[in-house]
Amino acid sequence: MGDDLRSQEWYGRPLAGFGHRSWMKRGLPDDAFDGRPMIGIASSWSELTPCNSHVDEIAEHVKRGVWEAGGVPLIFPTTSLGETQIRPTAMLLRNLMSMDVEESIRGNPMDGVVLLGGCDKTTPAQLMGAASVDLPTIMISGGPMLNGHYRGKELGSGTDLIKYTADVRAGDMGMDEFLDLESCMTRSRGSCNTMGTASTMACMSEALGIALPQNGAIPASDSRRLRLAHLTGRRIVEMVREGLIISQVLTRSNFENAIRVLAAIGGSTNAVVHLLAIAGRLGVQLSVDDFDRYSQESPLLVNLKPSGDFLMEDFFYAGGLPAVLENIKDIIDGDAPTVTGQPFSTYADPDAAANADPAVIRTVAKPIRDDSGIAVLRGNLCPGGAVIKPNAATAALMTHRGRAVVFESIEDYHAKVDDPDLDIDETCVMVLKGCGPKGYPGMPEVGNFGLPRKILEKGVRDMVRISDARMSGTAFGTVVLHTAPESAAGGPLAVVKNGDMISLDVPNRSLTLEIDDAEMEKRLKLWVQPESEYTRGYYRLYIDTVLQADQGADFDFLVGKSGPAVTRDAH
Repeated sequence: MGDDLRSQEWYGRPLAGFGHRSWMKRGLPDDAFDGRPMIGIASSWSELTPCNSHVDEIAEHVKRGVWEAGGVPLIFPTTSLGETQIRPTAMLLRNLMSMDVEESIRGNPMDGVVLLGGCDKTTPAQLMGAASVDLPTIMISGGPMLNGHYRGKELGSGTDLIKYTADVRAGDMGMDEFLDLESCMTRSRGSCNTMGTASTMACMSEALGIALPQNGAIPASDSRRLRLAHLTGRRIVEMVREGLIISQVLTRSNFENAIRVLAAIGGSTNAVVHLLAIAGRLGVQLSVDDFDRYSQESPLLVNLKPSGDFLMEDFFYAGGLPAVLENIKDIIDGDAPTVTGQPFSTYADPDAAANADPAVIRTVAKPIRDDSGIAVLRGNLCPGGAVIKPNAATAALMTHRGRAVVFESIEDYHAKVDDPDLDIDETCVMVLKGCGPKGYPGMPEVGNFGLPRKILEKGVRDMVRISDARMSGTAFGTVVLHTAPESAAGGPLAVVKNGDMISLDVPNRSLTLEIDDAEMEKRLKLWVQPESEYTRGYYRLYIDTVLQADQGADFDFLVGKSGPAVTRDAH
C-alpha cells in the first residue's frame, strides 16, 4: 500500500526525497517514511476563538489513535474563526478559511485529513476546503459547553443573551443583574450550548456521515469527547488504506439526510448556506428549494433552545443524534455511505431511542411540531428565495400583512430604532437592507435585529422582520432571512419604501411587496448601485466574486470539483 500513498511523492524517492525526509527527522524514526500513511490534523485552535481554545487537547487524542493504527499524525494550523470576537462577521472569512484549508492540504505531504473545528464557521470552512482536495477526510468537533446556570435558571448561549438584552432595553431588568449573567453564561470549554449554528453544524457532520456517531452532542468537557477523538484518529488511517475519499462519502443522499435531520433537531438557518456551499464544492446538485422539500418530511423532535426548553448537555444525556435517527429512520436513506465504511442506518441507536428522555427528544408519534423545517419563501420580494425558521417564530405572525418601516443600513437602524418619533407600531414590518453577502460585506448575523424600545415597553417581543442578512442559530423571532438577490446586488429588497405594504404567508411560502410589476420595474430601473468603500484586498475579492445566499455565498471560482490533489514538484 505504501507505494500508492500520496505522501510517497515527497518521501518515497531516495534522492529527491532527501530534503523532505531530513527536515522532518526531528524525532520521527526512519521507518516513519517507509509507507506509513501521513495524516494531517487541521486544527482551528486559537485563544481568539474561545469555542476552539481547547481543541489542542482533542488533537493530541486524535494523534494517539493515528499512531496506534500505524499512521504518522501531523498537526497543522488553519485560520480560526470565532463569531464572538471577529468583526465585522466571521462569515466574511469563511471562504478565506476554506482556501487556507484547501491549499494547506494540497501543498503538503498528507494522505488523509482529520478536520478539527468547533465554532460555527470553522466546521463548514474546513469541510469546504477539504472537499475541494478530495482526500480521505473525517471530522471531529470540539463539542458544546455545559449548561449555564443563574439563580435557578439554565442559561443558553446567545439565546438568553438576546432575551435578557430585550428585557434591559424594556426596563424589566437592571444592568447590574444583566452583567451578573456574564460569568454564568459561559461555564466551561466548548461552543454554544444551544442548538445554534456550532451545535447544528456538529450535528450536520454526523448526519452527513463525515464524522463518527455521537459527534454532534458530546459536551466538550466530557471525557467521551476525547475517546471519540482517539477513535477518529484510528479510523482515518483505515480510510486511507481503504481509499475512501470525501466525495465517496458526501453524496446527494447524505445531503438529503442532513436536511431531514436539520428539521428534526430544529437546527440553525445558517446550515442552509453552509450545506449549499459544501455541496457546491463537490459538484453535488443541491438547491435552496431542497430544504423546503425535505424539511417538511421531518417533524420537530428535539426540544432545545432557541425554539425549545433544553440545552445540548441535556440532548446528549437524552440520547443525542443516534436517538433522533432511530426515530426518523423511515424517512432517511439508511444506505447512504459514511466514514465508518458502514451504511448510515448504523448511526441510529434503538436503545438510545427507547431510553430517551421524552421531554428532550420526542417520538414521531408525539412530535413537538409536524412541519417544523426551514421554510423557503418565494415572491416578488425574493425571486431567489428567502428562508424563515417557523419553530423559532411566533405562530400568530406566520400569516401577516403590514406597513414597511425601512432601514437602509445597519447604521441607519441603530440611529433610528429607539427614536420616540419613529413611525412604527407592532403591526408594521421592519425591513433592513445592505446586510447581504456583498452589501455588508459578509452577510452578518443581524437578521433578528431588535425591536424599538417603545414597542418593547408595551410588552411586545416579536414583530415580522425582513432582511438579506443571516441570524445567529441561537436567535429566535419571526424573521425572514437570506432574501435573494440581496439589496446591494439590485434585488427587489433594495427598492422597498417606507409605507409599502408587505404580505408574509408562510403556509403558502410567499413573500410579497404589494406593488404591481410596472412599479417594480420602474423602481429597479431608477435604483443606483451604492459605491463601495472597499477597493482593495480580500474585501474587494469577496465583493467581486461572492455568490448569493441561495447559492451558498461561496466564491464563484471555487464552486465545482477541482480534480485530484496533485501538486507540481520543483525538486
